Amino acid sequence: MAADYIADEAALDELIASQPLVVMDCTASWCGPCKLVAPLMDQLAEEYGDRVSVVKLDIDANKSVARRFSIKSIPAVLFFKQGEQVDTVIGAKPYGEFSAALEKHL
Repeated sequence: MAADYIADEAALDELIASQPLVVMDCTASWCGPCKLVAPLMDQLAEEYGDRVSVVKLDIDANKSVARRFSIKSIPAVLFFKQGEQVDTVIGAKPYGEFSAALEKHL
């Protein structure tokens, strides 16, 4: 089970409103470190997919989302609980850091 790309801001709003916990990887095709994080997001989706929605967002295609959440550098992984942003992990980190951030909110 891989993390899917989310289409746009409206789809994101619908997702964070309807799902209790959402992990969003903000990425771009030209970003080297993002390529390191992508398989970790797929691993999160695999491990926690029954309890969490894990998605990817191309910030080049969704500049409004990048502005809305003040994303200055990528990869940026945002955690939403009950519709509110509760955590952010910036940069290419080991899997354990992403899973630990997620565990805090389960």
